[in-house]
Amino acid sequence: MTVSQPTSHPPAEECVAREVLAGHQATRLHTLLRTIDGPNGFYTKKLATAGFRAADIGDEPDLPTLLGTLPFTTKGELVADQATHPPWGTARTEPLERYTRYNQTSSTTGRPLRWLDTNDSWQWALDCWKAVYRAAHVGTADRILFPFSFGPFLGFWTAFEAGTQIGAHCVPAGGMDSETRLGLVEATSPTVVCCTPTYALRLLEVSRDARNSEHGLLARSSVRVLIVAGEPGGSIPGTRRRIEKGWGARVIDHHGLTETGPLSFECWENPGGLHLNEREFVCEVVDPASTEPVADGDQGELVVTTLGRVASPVVRYRTGDLVIREDRKAGPCRCGRTLARVSGGVLARVDDMVWIRGVNVYPTAVETVIRAIDDVVEYRATVRTADALRSLTVEVEVSPALTDQEGERVAALAASRLLDALGLTVSVSIVATGTLPRFEMKSKRFRLEDPTCPP
Repeated sequence: MTVSQPTSHPPAEECVAREVLAGHQATRLHTLLRTIDGPNGFYTKKLATAGFRAADIGDEPDLPTLLGTLPFTTKGELVADQATHPPWGTARTEPLERYTRYNQTSSTTGRPLRWLDTNDSWQWALDCWKAVYRAAHVGTADRILFPFSFGPFLGFWTAFEAGTQIGAHCVPAGGMDSETRLGLVEATSPTVVCCTPTYALRLLEVSRDARNSEHGLLARSSVRVLIVAGEPGGSIPGTRRRIEKGWGARVIDHHGLTETGPLSFECWENPGGLHLNEREFVCEVVDPASTEPVADGDQGELVVTTLGRVASPVVRYRTGDLVIREDRKAGPCRCGRTLARVSGGVLARVDDMVWIRGVNVYPTAVETVIRAIDDVVEYRATVRTADALRSLTVEVEVSPALTDQEGERVAALAASRLLDALGLTVSVSIVATGTLPRFEMKSKRFRLEDPTCPP
């Protein structure tokens, strides 16, 4: 696939030597800790409990040494703080009247976490999103379509407002059904679309149904790039290939959290991984069990400290995202950035793992296998528990052009590949076209029949 794109050069501060970058991070972390120790009730108490005093930091702190004196923060602690001090909690550095923005997490793993920003901390988040656009070669000449209902989710609002600030023409498409949004694609000729991987695939499906065609209108649309986030799918090869082939456009993956803001981004020149925005974050990769740092090339949990979101910071925040950090000695990326990269994007979430008959199973592992089979249109995986034993079943919708016999061959192929990939026997069945649910935001294709049963 060949997609034309404007030329773009990363800013000099994203290309500095690693030792210079570490010094920059240490200085900003020092400033952050001195600022929040006292005014921020949550972190003042947390740091004191750990025996840390910001006033004791030297003028030129060593970053690894400084990090080693700081405690980790978990989402559970922040949720508990808000439950004890409703509704906002005490993880705020400024007086409440200075906060102008409200967002919350999508609550896929429990109670939503509420998050507040001042104008300054919100602008910092927008500036982080601008790094995503730069890496995707998106600028003033572009028209960006945002086909989602905005709601209280930070990623949607920051993407839109950052787009207006870089001078792009931003088209909101909330409160619309998919057919109407496809009409906007035809009417406004966007060059960029921001959405979840799931919804990029859903728009392809609706387009094909509307045109009664294998290709629909999107393969010939004005769109040259899709910036996707909210799910690992943008870095899963089969999912990515389907989107790029169907849209005739390039996929750029991105990832962030309500608690951190826009955190990582893929660059145009080096697909298949994500840069960590180390100008604005300190990023560590640790063993989820021991919290010890892992070697480059090993899988671990991403831990993040926000350097510029002073009004509502997180310090050594355990994101729950599993990543593999590339070798830091390998030199700059092909794009020129010296920012760290993680291979293959976000691989999975720590809390998504399910233990099935002695095998660790992640939803992303199932998607990787299923999306690589072209004739599967949609799928759903279900974990069932019977007599204290778990089993995994997968339902698939196949292309309506297939005969029943061909569909059964697809199901058999999926079962065989899942066995090879997971080391687990999986029952795969064909269901009628249109039977399985479709999603606009984060998908729920992997479900536990008994959600009260521990992983």
